[in-house]
Amino acid sequence: MTRSAAALENAPDRPGIILPPDRPMLGIGLMLASVAVLPIMDGIAKAMAEHYAIVQLVWARFFFQSLAIAPLAAWRHPSAMRRPERLPLQVVRGLCILVATGLFFTAITTMPIADALALLFVAPLIVTALSPVVLDEAVGLRRWMAVLVGFAGALVILRPGFGVLQPGAVFALGAGGCFALYVLLTRRLSHAAPPLVTLSITSLVGLAVTSALLPAVWVTPDSVDLMRMAAMGMIGAVGHYLMIRAYEQAPASLLAPFGYGEIVTATIIGYIWFGDFPDGITWIGIAILVASGVYISIRERVRRDLDKT
Repeated sequence: MTRSAAALENAPDRPGIILPPDRPMLGIGLMLASVAVLPIMDGIAKAMAEHYAIVQLVWARFFFQSLAIAPLAAWRHPSAMRRPERLPLQVVRGLCILVATGLFFTAITTMPIADALALLFVAPLIVTALSPVVLDEAVGLRRWMAVLVGFAGALVILRPGFGVLQPGAVFALGAGGCFALYVLLTRRLSHAAPPLVTLSITSLVGLAVTSALLPAVWVTPDSVDLMRMAAMGMIGAVGHYLMIRAYEQAPASLLAPFGYGEIVTATIIGYIWFGDFPDGITWIGIAILVASGVYISIRERVRRDLDKT
């Protein structure tokens, strides 16, 4: 689950971001490394969901991610961490990704990771559809058509009325909706703090909320499961840090299409660990969704280039 790919779309415009014009290949490599490792976190969560509540798994993800990210953010941006700007919106943004994570982890307990991730790809479509209202951004006819085609791709995956609708699909779509709100809020907060600080606040918000809920569902893990939980959080931290570094090297509009490479790792993990593999019709839906998202990204880049001229 690329928890920050779309959310960091405006990263090059943020304080603390330096964008060297001659390092696009490094940026692409970092992005590919990020999307290669993040689905491993989802695979661990899916494997552990049989023995632990989703709340505990989400807590573990944010606890260990906070251990890795918060000290780094405090070291690199001490003043921004001490006095974060627009903190209420930062907290709401953190709540959005917290709910999205919980819904996505719930979804993958009942459906293949790749299928759930594909449905999560509705998020960029929702962002585009809501941009005129929330961000006062103009959306042209071509992007509206791409949004409609993308939602058609989601329907191909869901196949409502054909008796193949998976229970987790509703949770995956809900995760996509929450992630879209997270992206929209991130755009509103694009100049509030460096990305590393924003990611740290997100992690701490998730940790605070799940810590309050944890006593009701806590199951003491053995040493092996504790290591798995730690790995889950650390992988999330590494994946997101790689993504932040990627956006420091290359424009978001160049990197965004490579974020969809996450579906490849998700498919491999699902097949090797759980014997899951999307069927042919699902792959058609995935292709439609990805093509729509890539097209929207390209049109967004064209629009921004025109705005600069």
